[in-house]
Formats: sequence, C-alpha cells, structure tokens
Amino acid sequence: MRGLPSAKCSGFLVAQQKGKQSLTCVRFLKRCDQRGIHVFSSTIGRLIISMLVVFGFVAGLTSQPARADIGAFILIDAKTGKVLEQKNATRKWYPASLTKMMTAYVTFKAIREGRATLNSAVVQSKNSLSEPPSKMGFKVGTRFTIDTALKIILIKSANDVAVALGEAIAGSESGFISMMNAEARRLGMSNTRFTNPHGLPDNGQITTARDMAILAMALRRDFPESRDFYKYPGVRFGKKTLRSANREFLLRVPGANGMKTGYICNSGYNVAASVTRRGRTLIAVILGAGSGLERTAFARQLFDKGFKKRRGGKTVASLTGSSGNPPANGYCRRNRSPGAKAYMARFDMKNEPSGGFLFFRSADDKQLKKVDESGFTLANGKPDWAKILDRTLGPRKIAYRPLQVGLGKPTGSPKASASAGGTQIPASDVPTPVANPVRRAQMEIRAKMQKTAEVGSSGAISQAAVAVQPVEQKAQAAAPGSIFRKGLDFTVPVPAPSPRK
Repeated sequence: MRGLPSAKCSGFLVAQQKGKQSLTCVRFLKRCDQRGIHVFSSTIGRLIISMLVVFGFVAGLTSQPARADIGAFILIDAKTGKVLEQKNATRKWYPASLTKMMTAYVTFKAIREGRATLNSAVVQSKNSLSEPPSKMGFKVGTRFTIDTALKIILIKSANDVAVALGEAIAGSESGFISMMNAEARRLGMSNTRFTNPHGLPDNGQITTARDMAILAMALRRDFPESRDFYKYPGVRFGKKTLRSANREFLLRVPGANGMKTGYICNSGYNVAASVTRRGRTLIAVILGAGSGLERTAFARQLFDKGFKKRRGGKTVASLTGSSGNPPANGYCRRNRSPGAKAYMARFDMKNEPSGGFLFFRSADDKQLKKVDESGFTLANGKPDWAKILDRTLGPRKIAYRPLQVGLGKPTGSPKASASAGGTQIPASDVPTPVANPVRRAQMEIRAKMQKTAEVGSSGAISQAAVAVQPVEQKAQAAAPGSIFRKGLDFTVPVPAPSPRK
C-alpha cells in the first residue's frame, strides 16, 4: 500500500493532536507519497510514523497554556497513619512556614524534658530582629514568654519570634537548627532538611508532603497540648488584631482544628490541616497551591471525601524514596491563581461533582460553562468573595474570636541543650550569631529602609495608635508601644488582606 492520501493522513493525525507538529507530519507523508515511498509497507516506515505522531501529541500537550495546579498532597488518618489519598507525596518541595511546626515540636520537647517552661524567657536579639516579615518587630532586648512565642509563631507566623525562640531554647540559632534536623531524622522524615527555624526562602530547606504529614501527626500525638496553640484564627496583641492565614478554614470547615499555613514564591501556598469528625481525625498536607483560597478549598474537598473512606492502604511511614526534585525558582509566577470562575467550577459545593477526588486539573470548558457568574458577582462586576467563601468552604460555623496575647511574665531562661552545643545563658545575654552573607545584605537593605521610614515618619501611624501595651503587662514599666521598633512593622499602615490570600 502506498502512502495514505493527504486527506486521510491529515485526519488521522489531527485526531491525535491538532498543532504545528501534526502539520509537519502531514507534509512528510505527502512528500513520501509523491516520491512513491511506501511508508506503511515496512516496519521501519511504520516506526517512523509512530514516532512522529507521538512527538506531535506530546509537543502539542506541552504547548497548552499553564494551568493552576496543586504540587503535591497527602491525606492520612491521624491515629493510624493510613494514607487515604496522595499525589506526589514523596516529591521534594519547599516547606515555607510549615517549618514552624518543627520549631514548635522542638520547643515542646524541651519543655517536656524540663529544660524550659512556658514561662521561660525569650529575648528579641539583633539577629532575630533582622528577619523579614511576617514579624512582630519587637525592639532588641524585649522579653516575652515561650508561651507567647509559641502562640505568635503558630498563629501569626512571625519569623523574628521563631528565631528568638530558637536562640532561647538552644542558645543559638545554629544550635536550634541542629536540633530540628536531629528530630527530623528521629521521626523518619527522610527527605527533609532544615536551614532556618521559620521557612523563609532557602533552596537548601526541603521536605515532602509525606514528611510534613509525619511531623503533623507527631505534633498532635506527642504533644496534645499543642492543639491549644494552633486552633485559633488570630491573636490580639494590645489593640492590634493579627489574623491567621488559616482563619477561614478554622471558622468555616466543620471540625477544623489546625494546623499551619505557609507561603514563599518558590513553594506556592502550603498548608498542614487537621479535622475531627465523630471522633476521627484526619490530617492533610497540601503543597504548591495557586492561592490561599485554592489551598483551603482543596483541603476542605479532601476532608469531605476522605471522611467517607474508612480504610487506607499503606501507612505514611511506608512511603519511601523521592519522586522528584523541588519546583524551579519562580513557581508562584508559573502557577497563578485560576480566578473566581474557575474556583467556582471546581469547588462550588452546590454543584460539586460526586465520586472520586478532583486532582490537579482546572475545570474543563463544559464545567466552566455551567457556572452562573451572576450568583457571585458584585454590581460593579467584581467577584463577591464573601459569597465565594460561603459556597466553596461553607458559611462560618463559629464567630471570629482572636486569642488575647501579651508579653507574659518571664521567670527565667531555658537551659540550652548540651546536644546542640549550647550552655545555659542568662536571658539578657542571648547571643547574636554572625549573619551569613545573604542575611547581612538583607540587614543592610532593612537598615536603609529604616532610615527612609524615619525621615518620612510624619505620615506614619503613631506608635500609640497601633501598638498598646497589653492589660496583663501593667506591672512592667514599658510605656505603651515602646516595645516595637520605630518606623517599620506595626508602625506603618497595613492594608486588610484579601480573603483570597
């Protein structure tokens, strides 16, 4: 048989994948036909055609527009560790502020071993203050309790307080990082390595959804008291309310009781969450969502369907090896928010498809066409995010009540762990480690910003207006607002965050 006529050839290839590569294959077959080459009459000819078709199909797929995706996730039973659902659970990823779960774990362990108490002192050092936001911005030398520090890092996710807490527990930041990695190895977090206590960008700090699920399960199991720290949707410090990025999940999803969110550009939006219903607790870890709403809505969807499954297969500990490297730099710019209509097509609980899990695909054209935008659009044409939250997460089940937090009354300093190379250090002399080159550059930039802020401070909100000394601290001599650094952090206006973030 001679080469297929061009019409049949074209139809065959287009049925595989429309695209530039398909047209190239068609032209190749036409030339063969014109020259009398019997491309389908030999094994080699058929192999060549098959390779061209596959190439056209794959290349056509890769040329499609990028879709918002979830990078990796896992859903487990908190008691048994059975895996109910997972995708890319052993792929390496950047933890972002999920790191602070390990910071809390190491701290709770120090308390249990008698090396610290919830009233032990944490001191803001120059090193901790140099961290970028999110942060509290206490002045160097400000003393507060470990109890306060834990609440701030698990709810507000303040980076400066995470470093100060690590310095208090281990005697130095580097010593605390050693303790974090030792605990990771002991728990079996085989693909995890920590380089800081907070999760700010560092491509050397990696984990997996599987490893974070092991940590989340251990935090709940080994330290049940930790649940009283991460279950709150916000904190109130003086007259300033600081909302948790996990607040809508906690307020809207039935049975939600934690745990931690995280975000840097290279990781996308991460979350470790837990839900208890009818005496059963599930834990989900989601890495690499395109927005805060997407990670929360996907978590809600996982839990709703996960509670319908009574049995899992493997345990989380039995998932071994690594299924891939972390995403390339700039992940957040490639994995953008899908937009309001796509959210509703995928997560609207009123029209949510029944059956299996909706994995990583954006809603297809048919599903998008079913979405009635008038139901969640304001008169000005913009999305009505309040209605979107109600329909993708459900209405608020409980009222928003932030936890009141103050400096507390520090009674002494922790005993630094000998295994971390530390010794007991007076709280007033918490060491300031030498900054690495990256941090030194950041400190210089921040110093310049500080000078600029001070020059233009006439237009900033006054200290007293934004940071008032908590009621429980009346015994201390500090004037209202004096614990905060002038010019930055809480001394400048901060726009209210979008419900999407």
